[in-house]
Amino acid sequence: MDLLSRKNGGSIDRVQALIQDGLKQVPDEYIQPPSLRPTLTIHNSSLSNQPPVIDLSEFHTNSLERIRHEVGQACREWGVFQVINHGVPTRLLEEMKDIGLKFFERPLEEKLQYACKSGSAASEGYGSRMLVKEDQILDWRDYFNHHTLPLARRNPSRWPHHPPSYRETVEKYSEQMKLLAQRLLTVISESIDLPSSYIQEVIGEPYQNIAISYYPPCPQPELTLGLQPHSDMGAITFLIQDEVGGLQVLKGGQWITVQPLPDAIVVNLGDQTQIWTNGAYKSVEHRAIVNALKARLSVATFYDPSKQTRIYPAPELATKDSPPRYREVIYGDYVSAWYSKGPEGKRNIDRLAVDS
Repeated sequence: MDLLSRKNGGSIDRVQALIQDGLKQVPDEYIQPPSLRPTLTIHNSSLSNQPPVIDLSEFHTNSLERIRHEVGQACREWGVFQVINHGVPTRLLEEMKDIGLKFFERPLEEKLQYACKSGSAASEGYGSRMLVKEDQILDWRDYFNHHTLPLARRNPSRWPHHPPSYRETVEKYSEQMKLLAQRLLTVISESIDLPSSYIQEVIGEPYQNIAISYYPPCPQPELTLGLQPHSDMGAITFLIQDEVGGLQVLKGGQWITVQPLPDAIVVNLGDQTQIWTNGAYKSVEHRAIVNALKARLSVATFYDPSKQTRIYPAPELATKDSPPRYREVIYGDYVSAWYSKGPEGKRNIDRLAVDS
């Protein structure tokens, strides 16, 4: 069994297994410090204070200017928005959530056949611990991480064989997410007066990971988090979630619960897009909360540069009147720092600020 060793000589099992064994109290390694516990912050989820919802149904018509404007405004003010009528088949969205749920319903012994390598950052497979820090506080979450792009990284034999449609569904979903990323990155580039292909060209050959996350019910949800506060390290992230909800974004010092919308896809800007736009567009700090009654499932698709890519503000946006706000970094070095030191909100991108 792929249990995760810790300095005290103990071990960490999958969170779902802890609950199935009748756990009544959250273990110490999952308890957040008081300042980060969800009960100590404001959860403002009123409909009037939600990330923008952008309709992409008229993407190829005269409404494209409207879409550019709405996307640009969302990127400046929020760093996150939801898209509807996005062209990804509704049935495929439901199939992705369904195969994920069916996998997590399988016996632990079967799931552990696909266990990811312990101590290796973002390795493919079934796991519970994403970072490589020995003293980290653990997230109340299990996940399955798929390496889907470039195709040279893809090996469906490492993915679950149950249900039978699992591997084919992930491959179809990967293609749809790639197409959606290309469309939206074009709009994001144009919305800030960069050439249409700018962000796609600086990304180069994209790296795509798809992570299915399962957040079991928690006996003391006020003490822990499903996912600690962080911003995504790459270019853009797409998230679909079930009706339970639990995604929160930070805006104006308040945590706002993003209300799940039927068939919508949440779009998060990543740190590299903030750097490319010289800080004009913001990556969003977000987290996941859990509850005592219902498990939650979400599917996140990360669309990122290759590890060798040099990241720096676009020359068109870094001028004499608006000098570069971030130092150049190799993306692989950025990733290594993120996983070894932990995100702690937006600490990693803040460290690259010219005046830091």
